Amino acid sequence: MSRYNARVTEPKWQQVWARSRVFCATRDVTKPKYYVLEMFPYPSGRIHIGHVRNYTMGDVIARYKKARGFNVLHPMGWDAFGMPAENAAMEKGVHPGDWTYQNIADMREQMQPLGFSLDWEREFATCDPEYYGQQQALFLDFLEAGLIDRKKSVVNWDPVDMTVLANEQVEDGRGWRSGALVERKELTQWFFKISDMADELLEAIDTLEEWPEKVRLMQANWIGKSRGLQFSFDFASGLDGFEALEVYTTRPDTLMGASFAAISPDHPLAKALEEQRDDIKAFNEECRRGGTSEEEIEKAEKRGIDTGLTVTHPLDPDWELPVWIANFILMDYGTGAIFGCPAHDQRDLDFARKYGLPVQDVYMPVDGGEPVENEAFVPPKTEKVRYVRGFAGDEVQTGDEGVAAAIAHAEASDYGTGVTKYRLRDWGLSRQRYWGAPIPIVHCEDCGLVPEKKENLPVELPKDVDLSVPGNPLDRHPTWRDVPCPACGKPAKRETDTMDTFVDSSWYFARFTAPDAETPTDPEAAAYWMNVDQYIGGVEHAILHLLYSRFFARAMIRTGHLPEGAAEPFNALFTQGMVTHETYSTKDAQGRTVWHSPSEVVRTDSGAKLEDGTPVEIGPVIKMSKSKKNVVDPMEIIDQYGADTARWFVMSDSPPERDVEWTAAGADAAWKHLQRVWRLVAELEETPPAVDEKDGAEAIALRRLTHRTIADVTASIEGFSFNKGVAKLYELTNAIAKAKGGADVARAKRDALSALAQLMQPMTPHLAEEMWEALGGEGLLVNAPWPEADEAYLVKDTVLLPIQINGKKRSEITVAKDADRETVEAAALADEAVQRALDGKAPRKVIVVPGRIVNLVA
Repeated sequence: MSRYNARVTEPKWQQVWARSRVFCATRDVTKPKYYVLEMFPYPSGRIHIGHVRNYTMGDVIARYKKARGFNVLHPMGWDAFGMPAENAAMEKGVHPGDWTYQNIADMREQMQPLGFSLDWEREFATCDPEYYGQQQALFLDFLEAGLIDRKKSVVNWDPVDMTVLANEQVEDGRGWRSGALVERKELTQWFFKISDMADELLEAIDTLEEWPEKVRLMQANWIGKSRGLQFSFDFASGLDGFEALEVYTTRPDTLMGASFAAISPDHPLAKALEEQRDDIKAFNEECRRGGTSEEEIEKAEKRGIDTGLTVTHPLDPDWELPVWIANFILMDYGTGAIFGCPAHDQRDLDFARKYGLPVQDVYMPVDGGEPVENEAFVPPKTEKVRYVRGFAGDEVQTGDEGVAAAIAHAEASDYGTGVTKYRLRDWGLSRQRYWGAPIPIVHCEDCGLVPEKKENLPVELPKDVDLSVPGNPLDRHPTWRDVPCPACGKPAKRETDTMDTFVDSSWYFARFTAPDAETPTDPEAAAYWMNVDQYIGGVEHAILHLLYSRFFARAMIRTGHLPEGAAEPFNALFTQGMVTHETYSTKDAQGRTVWHSPSEVVRTDSGAKLEDGTPVEIGPVIKMSKSKKNVVDPMEIIDQYGADTARWFVMSDSPPERDVEWTAAGADAAWKHLQRVWRLVAELEETPPAVDEKDGAEAIALRRLTHRTIADVTASIEGFSFNKGVAKLYELTNAIAKAKGGADVARAKRDALSALAQLMQPMTPHLAEEMWEALGGEGLLVNAPWPEADEAYLVKDTVLLPIQINGKKRSEITVAKDADRETVEAAALADEAVQRALDGKAPRKVIVVPGRIVNLVA
């Protein structure tokens, strides 16, 4: 009996595909195109099962669309800039570029045995000078188009590493690498003016009909459009140079419940006060050592300091509010100043209780309620409430109606203006790091900021850098930094900030359409291939990466690099679940947890142990993590079972949008099934020559199931329900194995196996090609058209009818769908189970409900 040998078969077909260049995409205007793209990986050096799942999903779609006659573009690249390479350089004493390119080579070598239908001829890394040189050209075009600004911004600053940190790199107020207390520092930064497109980006979300609803909602919330009131509190007791405190609020209906005003530690008034009071200076400095993200500020303990200043309420000159500096107010949203209404904001209530500030209700539940104690009353703005201090005659209103009434009152009374604002801030792209794309700007004392000339691009990173000293090595590299001004020729200095790595990933999809073009894109190629028809990636990128890509597409249209229809670059989006695995641990002599990889653990009926017999604690099933060592190396799976087993398992075990737990038993079951499929091909007898006889019932049933499976698998791939399609393939395999009969059944089995090969090809391409060859298929299966379901076989011409006697089911019969009552009744009475139940007696009554049931009354 022949056994499927993946170690021989899989390399064989990969070599055939490579020689044939079957996956190399070329523009062909005579064919419809289909562009499928997975979010490209960071070259960490090792692929994991999550990569296998992500890229198998894309591969299934790419292979399926190719079979349906589309001209498919399915490229691969590497998101290669960023801090991990610099960290590795410092830890291992290697250059970031050497580390990165070696990792790329290693990961490419690991990915190619998986048989993905990738166009490797379009491969690039974002750290290639050819790529980031075109990115620099885009920067210059965006700058000329008014899409880039340079201004001051508050950032997380690590005083030891002397670099800006992202919010996620601040841990408990300290730099994640240096451990130094992080400071909030004001630096001059480069910004993409994404906020200018806020309304356009928000409105266009409604057109993204093939995006997950949760992602659309996350995008909308991040843009954060709100209608509110902008007004000023006049100072009752103030400071020279400050006559009023400007405030923006989205809940002006709560103005009559104000008990204090508060400002950010970075507010100009706070900075002026710290020059006069040491306690305020100390408080502000402590606040600046915290993170800058809304999430971090929201989680931090709410703290403040009384400035001693007061402001007057706009509706009552005798009503004075104290002015506090509070650590939970962001300077870059609104005006950096708020009023607190503790009764209807939990944060304000916590603050008020802590510092003994008054609490005054503005609205109550419609059906009554008690005054606020320790929990603020914060109903949805769409819910009706009873205003006790409102701005309209009707006391019962929704929050939205109350806000509108408050804005109307302020505008009519001339103390405020209704304003629409967005939560979305401009995108700061400056990074004080080496391993990133240089910003192509020169600083000249005479000319100011001078764009580099395009003919001088790329501005390449120097290779001779010293990363052993904290800070940006570009600042310390005079031969790279010091250059003539491109405008006047006098001595000048390059911009030493590099670009945020989000920039690199915000246009790579466009570069794939013409990766060798001498401009960022080739107009004809972009017009043909864009948009991405199907984009696949993790939900963790649902906000910033996708939002920045949407901005970049619009900016590229404005600067002539993309066609008008590419404003939304991703037609359809799918966010896959994670691959999980249980964890294994022991304790060392000091009682510390020691994690173990699955390959170190021996599972038994009674639990788990190491090879030396040490008992192992089995932990929860969580996302695969290097730190917890619950990572399964795909190379081990390929070596043991073959790539198709790994591909089949990740497609079969769970809906693709959900997490999937990798288990050894599941992988083994997948391997056994693929072996079974191959045996069916190997054991198939030579098909008898065609004869005039018609197919019998067994052959017809198998053909009917084959065509139903074609229809079902097609629908499952179209609907991203791969696991449902796999279930149907299991069903067809079982039916083929069980089918017995003469020449008609043998022919039906051969046809069913041919269809099975075609349907399995997107999931298990190597096995499918081997099946196709063994069955005498014409040419390469990867080039064969997708099977079409014969509608004649999809029409059900029989129906299964239950038979009840005196209300109890006794049997069931299969009859022709169009059988008349007499035929159905005769078949029911002839059934053996019915005859036994009637015990030779005729029923008193027979009731036939066509297509549904037969009822007998005995």
